[in-house]
Amino acid sequence: MMRGIVNDKIISQIRKKKYNNDKKKCRCLISINVFGSAGPIRFVVNEDDVAAAVIDTALKSYAREGRLPVLGFDANNFILYCANASSDALSPEEKIGSRKGRNFVLCKKQLQPQMTEGRSEIVAHKGKGWKAWLNKSFKLKK
Repeated sequence: MMRGIVNDKIISQIRKKKYNNDKKKCRCLISINVFGSAGPIRFVVNEDDVAAAVIDTALKSYAREGRLPVLGFDANNFILYCANASSDALSPEEKIGSRKGRNFVLCKKQLQPQMTEGRSEIVAHKGKGWKAWLNKSFKLKK
């Protein structure tokens, strides 16, 4: 009789733990391929983590491992894509679990070049052709 009561108590405790675990944040292993790097970075994140935090963690992990090419630490210079979903990038505030993917690609943002004298000369001499610009450039350097 005593064993039945003990078993019922243990079973009820196990059920309570099971339901309490469901309330915890879901954690998942993600794999991030860095554009230009040899292999993926893998680490565990919460599904509620935002993309900006995941990018920051990936950059720190990448640097800690001493990988090449050197990327830097500014998460604002990078875009995170879900490899399994559409070609749309995750917004920095979007939760990592929203795409239901575990494989991601990290790419550096393409920055717009600043207008410089060399670039403005190229635009100005566009009608004359690149050979004329090249000849003019070498004459100025001599």
